[in-house]
Amino acid sequence: MLNVVFPARHSLTRGVTTMAAMASSGRSQKGEGDISAVFASLRPDDAVHAFPPRFADLKRAIWEKSTGSLEQSWKEVLGELELETKHIRESGEQMIPQISIDAIHRGLSAEESIKIREAGCVVVKGAVSQKIALEWKLAIQQYAAVNADKVKGFPADKIQVYELYNTVSQMQARTHPNILATQRALLSLWHTSSDDIRLDAPISYFDRLRIRFPGDMKFALGPHADAGSIERWEDLEYRKCFSKILDGGSSWRNYDPYFATPRVNAKQDLYHAPNQCSIFRPWQGWTSMSNTGPGQGTLQLLPSLRLATAYWILRPFFRPRDPTSPSLKFENWNVPDVDNPNFVGAGMGTGLELNNITHPHLKLAETMVSVPMVEPGDQVYWHCDMIHAVEARHGGVQDSSVLYIPAVPLTADNAHYLRDQRNNFLAGLPAPDFPGGSGESDFVGRATEGDVHPQAESQQAMGFRPFVGNGQLLREANAILGYS
Repeated sequence: MLNVVFPARHSLTRGVTTMAAMASSGRSQKGEGDISAVFASLRPDDAVHAFPPRFADLKRAIWEKSTGSLEQSWKEVLGELELETKHIRESGEQMIPQISIDAIHRGLSAEESIKIREAGCVVVKGAVSQKIALEWKLAIQQYAAVNADKVKGFPADKIQVYELYNTVSQMQARTHPNILATQRALLSLWHTSSDDIRLDAPISYFDRLRIRFPGDMKFALGPHADAGSIERWEDLEYRKCFSKILDGGSSWRNYDPYFATPRVNAKQDLYHAPNQCSIFRPWQGWTSMSNTGPGQGTLQLLPSLRLATAYWILRPFFRPRDPTSPSLKFENWNVPDVDNPNFVGAGMGTGLELNNITHPHLKLAETMVSVPMVEPGDQVYWHCDMIHAVEARHGGVQDSSVLYIPAVPLTADNAHYLRDQRNNFLAGLPAPDFPGGSGESDFVGRATEGDVHPQAESQQAMGFRPFVGNGQLLREANAILGYS
C-alpha cells in the first residue's frame, strides 16, 4: 500500500497517565448505519414524521418571550431577501471568497476577513501539494480494496461516501501543518467573551471521505445545515445563539454568527442521532483530492450567512394566507403559525433540510452556488449554520473526491470528545458522532499513532500530547485527556 511517510519522532503516548485510560471510551456508540440515516433527501421514500404536541407549546413560548414583534422581523427579512437573492443570482461564484495558503501564513488582511465572514465560506488554494493529495486518494483506494469485504458506505451497492475514519491518508491530512494553520486562521474570525474556549487551539474532529464517480445521482444531498436540527429551538442554550433573531423587531440585524460564547454549552444532538455533530464545530470543511468544479458533483453553498439564518430561524412561526398563491410577499406570508407543532425543515434526530417548497423565499434553485474549480490539495470551509448541498448529478469525467476535515476549537466538552475519539481511533472504531459498530478494528493497514505529524500542534490536536500554556481550560483539558 502506498504510504506518505512523515519523519520519525518519539512516542506520542508519553505523558498519558495510563494506556488503559486511552483504551476505552465512556461514550456509548451510536447506532450502525451510513450518512443516509440523518438526511431525508437521501431517503426519499421515507415518511415525514410530525412533531409531538409539546412542540406547539415550545413555539408559543418562544413567540411570547420575544420583546419585539416577530412579524416585523419577518417582514424585514423577507424584504432584504428579495434583494439578496437577486444579488446572488447575478454574482454566482464570485460570492465565494478565494485565498491562497500564502495568505494564511502571512495573516488574513482586514478585507479578506470581512469577505469570508460575510459570505460564511472560503476556498483556500494550495494548502497541500497536488502530488501528496493524489497519493492520499490512491492510498485510500488501495486500503478499501484490501478490506473490500468489510468496507461500508453510501450507497451500499456502489459506495461513494465511505464509513472510513482511520485511514493513513485521513490521519496525515488532519494533522498536516498547513491544514491546521488554516483552521487556526479561520477560528480567529470568531470571538468570545468567555475563558471556556480557546480559538487558537484547533483540535481534530474525525469525519468521512467521499470518492464520487462520474454520472452519480444517488449522493444527491439537498440543501441543509449541519450542527443539529430542532435543537436550535428546543435546547435553551442553543437557542441563545439566535436570541437576537428571536427577540423580534429589528434586533435580527444585530445577530452575530461569529459570537462563540453561547455555543460552548449548546446541545446539538439531543436525540443521539448517528451522523449528528455533538460538539461545537465552527467550520465544516473538506480537502480536495481531485480536480472538481461546477457541474462535477461538487459542493454548493448559499453565500448569505446572516440573512439566510435569520430567515430559516423565523420560518417555522409563519405560514401563507393562501397556500395556493405563488406570491412570496409579506402580505401573503404573515399568518402566525404558533399552534402547529412542526418546525419547518427540522426533525428529531435528523438534519435541518430546506427546499423550494418549505423555504421558498431563499429561491434555492437560483441561489445555491457551486464551489469554483478546485485542485487536489485545495480546501473549502463553511460556517456551521450555512446552508449547503451537493450537486444532484456528477456530470464530470473524473471522480469528485474529498476528505471531510473541519475546524474545531478547544473547549472542555470538546476535550471530552477528543479523548473518546482518540480512544476509538486506537481501537480502530468509528468516531463517536458517527454510526457505530466494529468499524475498522480488524482492517489491514489502518492508521496508527505513528501516522500523526510530529509537530507538537498536530500531536495536541489528536490528544497525543498535552496542551502547553496557562489558564484553567488548558489544565482542565489536559486532565480530561489523561495528562498529569
